[in-house]
Amino acid sequence: MYIILKRKQIVTLAACLAVLGLLLFAGNHFMSAYSAASAAAGSNWGLSFQTEGQPPVGNASAAALKELNACYLGDTSQKKIYLTFDAGYENGYTASILDTLQKHGIKAAFFVVGNYIETSPELVKRMVAEGHIVGNHTYHHPDMSKIADKESFAKELSDLEALYKETTGQDMPKYYRPPQGKYSEENLRQAKELGYKTFFWSLAYVDWYQDDQPTKEEAFAKLLPRIHPGAVVLLHSTSKTNAEILDELLTKWEADGYTFGTLDELLV
Repeated sequence: MYIILKRKQIVTLAACLAVLGLLLFAGNHFMSAYSAASAAAGSNWGLSFQTEGQPPVGNASAAALKELNACYLGDTSQKKIYLTFDAGYENGYTASILDTLQKHGIKAAFFVVGNYIETSPELVKRMVAEGHIVGNHTYHHPDMSKIADKESFAKELSDLEALYKETTGQDMPKYYRPPQGKYSEENLRQAKELGYKTFFWSLAYVDWYQDDQPTKEEAFAKLLPRIHPGAVVLLHSTSKTNAEILDELLTKWEADGYTFGTLDELLV
C-alpha cells in the first residue's frame, strides 16, 4: 500500500519534525547540564552490600575515583584488610586500641583533626612511633563539599599539616579522608592537585554515637559477615565498643585467613 502526501501535508510534516528535533536537542542539553551540575554538587559516600562476603558497590566507581587519586577498596583478589580509624577527638580509648594493634602486629591509619592533635599530642606521637599512618581529616571537620574555592579547601588541609609538623617534627602524609564522607568531584580534584590521595571505605558501621553504642553482638553482626577481600575498614577510635571488641575482632578475621596491609599499598 502506498501513502500519497500533498505538498501542504509534506510542509506540515517537515515542520513537526523540526520542532521534535529542537525538543530532543533541548532535552539532551538539559540532561548534560543536569549531569554536570550533579557531578559538581556535593555527595555523601555510600555503599550497597549486594552479596555477603563480597565487596560492596560504591556510589562512585573504583575507576572513576582512581582518576581523581581516590579509592575505597584494595585488591579484591587478596584476603587483605586495610584498617583505618577516624579520630575526631580523644575519648579515652585510643591507647587501648594502639595496645591491641601492637599485640597483633598491625599497622593502621588514623585520620585526625586539629582538635585531636591539640589535645592529644602524645597519642599522635605514639601513633607515628609505632609505625601507623596519621592522615588528614581536616583541621575543623567541616562539610568540605560546601567549600567551593580552592584556597579555603587547601587551608583546611595545610593548617593541619602545620600543626602535625609542629607536634611530631615530621611532614604529614598526604592521605585525606573527607569528614562525614561528604565530598564533591571538585573537592577530589583539588585534593589531587595538592598531592593528596583520598581514601573512602568499603566497610563501616554506626559506631560513633556515644550515648547509643552498639553491643558486642551488634558490632560483630555488621563487621564479620560483611568483611571482604581488599576491605578498607573504617572504625571510630571514640567508640567504647570498638576498643572492647578489637582484639577478638582481629583474631576472628585472622582465623578467617585475612592479613592486614597499609594504605601505602593502595593508589600506587
